[in-house]
Amino acid sequence: MKSKNYRTAFIFLTALFFLWGFITVLVDSLIPRLREIFELSYFQSGMVQFAFFGAYFLLSIPSGYILSRIGYKKGIILGLSTMALGCLLFYPAASYRIFGIFMLGYFTLAAGITILQVAANPYVTILGPEETASSRLNLSQAFNSLGTAIAPALGALFILQDRVKTTAEIEGLDSAAQQSYYIAEASAVQVPFLGIAAFITIIALFFFFVKLPKVNDSKASNDYTKVLKNQNLILGAIGIFCYVGAEVSLGSYMVNYFLNLELAETVRSTSFMRTMAGWILTSGVTTSSDMAVVGVFVTFYWTGAMIGRFIGSYLTSIFNPAKVLSFFALGAITMILVSISLVGLPAMWAIIAVGLFNSIMFPTIFSLALKGLGSDKPQGSGILCTMIVGGAIIPPAYGFLIDSFNFNIAFILIMCCYGYILFYAYNNKRKMMINQSLKVEPGL
Repeated sequence: MKSKNYRTAFIFLTALFFLWGFITVLVDSLIPRLREIFELSYFQSGMVQFAFFGAYFLLSIPSGYILSRIGYKKGIILGLSTMALGCLLFYPAASYRIFGIFMLGYFTLAAGITILQVAANPYVTILGPEETASSRLNLSQAFNSLGTAIAPALGALFILQDRVKTTAEIEGLDSAAQQSYYIAEASAVQVPFLGIAAFITIIALFFFFVKLPKVNDSKASNDYTKVLKNQNLILGAIGIFCYVGAEVSLGSYMVNYFLNLELAETVRSTSFMRTMAGWILTSGVTTSSDMAVVGVFVTFYWTGAMIGRFIGSYLTSIFNPAKVLSFFALGAITMILVSISLVGLPAMWAIIAVGLFNSIMFPTIFSLALKGLGSDKPQGSGILCTMIVGGAIIPPAYGFLIDSFNFNIAFILIMCCYGYILFYAYNNKRKMMINQSLKVEPGL
């Protein structure tokens, strides 16, 4: 009966992983759109992610405290309700074209996702043996990646498909045409997020009636002083910071990178690429905006992460997770170097391939960092989720480097992030080998 309850809980928790993965990446689709609507620089558009991921920094530890008071079930319902409210805020933001309300909507949406992240990640790791925690979390995160793989395609279809007019072009329209244009622009954002708000509300009502197994340890406390002394946790937290920052930077600016490579016309003039884009763009590749044409291929970046996590769930169950992590970090660095060295479609596919190597990083770093914490895992999770703030810090810095130099120079920052993850994986693998050798010695 116990295993049945655990299996049911695992399925419901995995559904939440899918949900927040889908929404997080759909937000990325709005960035090139907002950049044109409000005529933002790359740095300013990176501040969109600052508002979104800044919520993790401010609210992860408070979320852990709230969960310890109200429990996982009520916490999940609270998180979903907050997410729905954030989605609803996009309606007035789009109607009145007020950037500040967009930022408030992003922050509110992220606040709800933060509560879910703090609860779900450690919850999955304790629904079974600690030895297979990485494998379990990779499997749940694979469905998170399924959501991230679907989102760019829907974003290209519903949000990016038509071309945004510049301020000068809008001023050249008569008042009736301007009003019609504003209504159409607002609808492109409002309809998807109203639908998401309705879906989230249904999921929240569903969780109201779901019974989740109680796995809370009675010895757990809200004292963070002990876990902050755990070196492996702190190094893992920095790894989470670097990983999220790198992944979000690439995903957020990938459309702009493809436009910088002047790939829109290449896609239109290449039969195979045109066919692939045409599967999603219902209005046709010829009439769709350049953003939509290249935005379709961001789907493959997140699809690679999904495929990699299914594979990673198996690999981390039979190999040392730290060893697998080091291989994937090295692969990400290699693909960025290849993209920098090439042009055109080869450069595009190389940077897309980074998604495959990103796949296992978050769940593997997360589970390695929590290893051995026992009843202090909720506090460890709060610290790790706080460091998702890397998605708020690194993208604006990446955007600043693009503004000041170019994409190739900016990629150095991303490679440094993956370089640290390689260091963390090697350090973890070395310690594991030392511990194993110490266990063997008495028997010799």
